[in-house]
Formats: sequence, structure tokens, C-alpha cells
Amino acid sequence: MSPTFRSLSNPNYRLYAAGGVVSNTGTWMQRIAQDWLVLVLSANSAAALGITTGLQFLPALLLGPFAGLVADRMPKHRLLQLTNIAMAVPALVLGLLAVTGSAQIWHVYVLALVLGVASALDAPARHAFVSEMVAPEDLTNAVGLNSASFNAARLVGPGLAGLLIAAWGGGAQATGWVILLNAVSYVAPVLALQLLDETQLQIPLRSATRGLRAVREGLGYVRRRPDLLLVLAVVFFAGTFGLNFQMTSALMATEVFDKGASEYGLLGSFLAIGSLAGALVAARREVTSLRTLSLAAVTFGTAVTVAGLAPSYVTFALLCPVLGLSALTLITSANTYMQLNTKASVRGRVMALYLMVMMGGTPLGAPFLGWIGEVLGARWTLLLGGGLTVVGVVAAVGVHQWLEGRRQPHFDPRAREQVA
Repeated sequence: MSPTFRSLSNPNYRLYAAGGVVSNTGTWMQRIAQDWLVLVLSANSAAALGITTGLQFLPALLLGPFAGLVADRMPKHRLLQLTNIAMAVPALVLGLLAVTGSAQIWHVYVLALVLGVASALDAPARHAFVSEMVAPEDLTNAVGLNSASFNAARLVGPGLAGLLIAAWGGGAQATGWVILLNAVSYVAPVLALQLLDETQLQIPLRSATRGLRAVREGLGYVRRRPDLLLVLAVVFFAGTFGLNFQMTSALMATEVFDKGASEYGLLGSFLAIGSLAGALVAARREVTSLRTLSLAAVTFGTAVTVAGLAPSYVTFALLCPVLGLSALTLITSANTYMQLNTKASVRGRVMALYLMVMMGGTPLGAPFLGWIGEVLGARWTLLLGGGLTVVGVVAAVGVHQWLEGRRQPHFDPRAREQVA
């Protein structure tokens, strides 16, 4: 088997990845449909779109430490079955409301928040579970393939959603049918997780620490690690100001280029071309470094800024693969570094903190950029978002280097940790 796909030789991982492709495709279809529903219900309000995005990611900020503790205490494959069912419910309700013509903007807000709660509990367990299915030497490859799966779905899902919405009339009812398809897609990962061979899972010993003390244990672990703090700082700036494609591409498509649902959906597919390429490159990479992460973050922020200057829809679409490639390199490098350089007993809590910082910044950044879009225009959501990403990452790297310069040169906190 090609080194790029070596983790697929693991039967458990192969099952898990197959279920993920189906569910991820449905998730991307709903993202497009939900955004389009918001635009239909709010008369193309950038602020309403920002609020929806913020509410969906707010639980990641508020529940992160608790979600990580749950992931470290419960069998992850069982927890993931529960969270997938919990994510299917708000999709089913929103889809039915939209199909029956009963959906109102406050319905979308509430159900986006409910979906966000389920997603916040799902994310740390999902990320940490990969290390229980594959050997440590295959972890980088498995993380890269997970990203490839996610972005292969991203390549198909947005375009398919846009075409279906346009074919079914382009209104709220059309978005409802697409959202219902996503609700059905959650059957695939639930079934895949049920079929896993539990005897082949590498389940780590669980920490004896419980409650708030266990949360503090995870926070203290990260606080003693300047390298992990740098990763968190980089993903904070990128996640807060740069990784808002769900909103910014919708605003650029509708307000700047005066396009419809199908053209908006295609932008997501163009993004996925670059993201998929980046994921496959990451799957072949043997090691990841802070330098790779930092360079990818600066490149990403610069690409976001340049995209804000695109003179036409075609130019913007051609820049999307560059955005996708740089964003995926950034995300995969950060994810892999955190998992490979973290003790197994606290990995769920560390990954929860990582996701809380990366995704939790969206409730801050999305409404702010939505307001910027209302006041200054859609282009400024990209110009300002990209610029703040670059400035923030450069500042974080500078602070990290200053802190490292003050440390004893022979000291390496990772040398004292049993990571695997």
C-alpha cells in the first residue's frame, strides 16, 4: 500500500474513515444550506450570518475543558456514538422546520447553538480517538488522512448542496431538504463505531484525578509547555480572524459578486481542492514542526488578505485552492503536533483545549467580522481578518522565541514526558 494511505490497512481505522466520509459530506452540505437559509430569512444580513456562526461555535469556547474531561473518562468510541446521534437531532428539527415553511431566524440561532453543544462534546473525543486506533508511528498519517477525508467531503458537499438548493427552487424549503440529508448521514459513523473491534483499540490508562482537579491538571500540563502554548496562540489568531470561510465566502459571493446558491457552493469545492492536496501532503509527512506551523499560518493569513482584493468571482475562486492548501497545512500541523507531543492520559483534555482555542475564537471573530462586513463591506472581512492573523502569528512566534531564550538551553519539557 502507498505510504500516503498506510493507515487504511488498519481495519478499525478503515471502518471509521468510511463512516466519516459520509457524515462529513452531509456536514458540509448542511453548512452551505444553513448559511443560505439564514441569508433567505434575514434578507442577506451579514450580521445574522455572523451571529449564527458564532452561536454554533460558542459551546466550543464554553465547554472545552468539560468536553476534554469527558473524553478522558469515557470510552471514546461509545461517546462518539452518542455525540453523532446528538448532532443528528438539531439537523432533523431544522430541516423539518425549513421544509414545512415554518423556519424563522431565531429557530436557526437556537438549533445552531444546540448543534454546537453536541459538536463541542464530539470534537476532543474524535481527535484523540485516532491515537487509539493506530500505532504511534502511523498517527501523522492517520491525522492527514482524516483531513483528506474531511476535505474530500468538502470538495463534494458544498457544490452538491448548492446545486440541489438551486434545483429545488433556491428558497427556505430547498435548504430544508439538504439539511435533512445531513441528518440521515449520521447513521454512517454510528454504525461504523458499533462495528469496530474493541480488542484492537489502544485504550490508555485513565487518570485517577476527577472533577475540577482533573481540568486543572490538563491546564497545568499545557501551561508548563511553551511549545504547546505557541500552537494554541497560532490557532487562536487563525481561528478567530482567518478561518471564517463559511461566512466570508457567502458574503463575497452574494454582496461583491452578486452570485447565487450554486456559485456560492462551488467556492467551497474550490477551497476543498487545495485542502485535499494539503491533507495528502500531510499524510506523507513523517514529522511536523513549529516552523512548518508558523510558516503555514503566515502564508494563510497573507492568502486571506489577497483574496479580499480579488477583482472578480473567477479570480476569487482561483485563489480558494491556495486558501485551502495553506489552511489545511496549518490545521494538520497544529493537530498532529499537539497529539504527538502530549501524554496519552491527558490527550483528551489537551485536544479539548486546542479545539476550544481554535474553534472558540469563532464566536468572537465571526460577529465582529460580520459587523465589519455590514459597515465597511464584505471585502474587509477578508482584508482585516487576514491582516490580524499575520500580525498575531508573528507576535506569538516572537514571544515564544523570547521565552525560549530565557530558558536553560539544556531543558526540554518533552524529554520528561511519556507521550505515547
